[in-house]
Amino acid sequence: MIKLSGVILTKNAENLIADCIDSLSFCDEIIVIDDYSTDRTAELAKHLGATVYPYTTDSFAKRRNLGLSKAKGKWILYLDVDEQISPELINAIRSILERKKDIFAAYRLQRKNFYLGNNEWPVMEKLERLFRKSKLEEWYGDLHESSRVNGDIGDINEGYIKHYTHRDLASMLDKTIQWSRIEAELRYNSNHPRMSWWRFFRVIVTAFYDSYVRQKGYKVGTAGLVESMFQAYSMFITYARLWELQQNSKEMSAKTS
Repeated sequence: MIKLSGVILTKNAENLIADCIDSLSFCDEIIVIDDYSTDRTAELAKHLGATVYPYTTDSFAKRRNLGLSKAKGKWILYLDVDEQISPELINAIRSILERKKDIFAAYRLQRKNFYLGNNEWPVMEKLERLFRKSKLEEWYGDLHESSRVNGDIGDINEGYIKHYTHRDLASMLDKTIQWSRIEAELRYNSNHPRMSWWRFFRVIVTAFYDSYVRQKGYKVGTAGLVESMFQAYSMFITYARLWELQQNSKEMSAKTS
């Protein structure tokens, strides 16, 4: 019987896929939802024993739902390709799988972020990533996806997911260019209020304050300052793209009126 299925979302991550799959080696099966990578990601995943399903969409929820439909395990553990499971978390998950009865339909796991190398961020997140398959109804939301679970959700406080996000400036810029377009389009399609000059200052200051002060990025030294400034820059690019969409729409309306 397959107790645990590990599901990984990937795209052009040949330098990350091996470590991610290795950290899920305690799973009974590993499924990779690959967004038609142009590098060796899919090839390496297959070589390491994973089952790969090519699938392209801008929606993270649809990718996760495909993993849900393909998984055969009683439980499903989701990871992104730039994440790994710590040994302490592996032990905690194993203990849950060995229980004869469990009152929870899903579990929130701790996630520790590492920026620009091995700079550890002061604040840990909690994310719903471990699910009893029969209780996970669906994922929804195109970019910032959420799970819809039929039942109570518990917390695992031992160990954490290691998230190696923003590994270098080049990957940070690539990610911003890719996702700022999607973010802007989502805001535009939801009829976001028209952008004006003061909104730019508000979103930039808010993003920097949240990262540097509220999340205590100042404790990470120069890397914390760089990351916080980049968060502000990323928000600027997203809203600049939104402004551009609104301007183009305004010009088209003027031409057709």
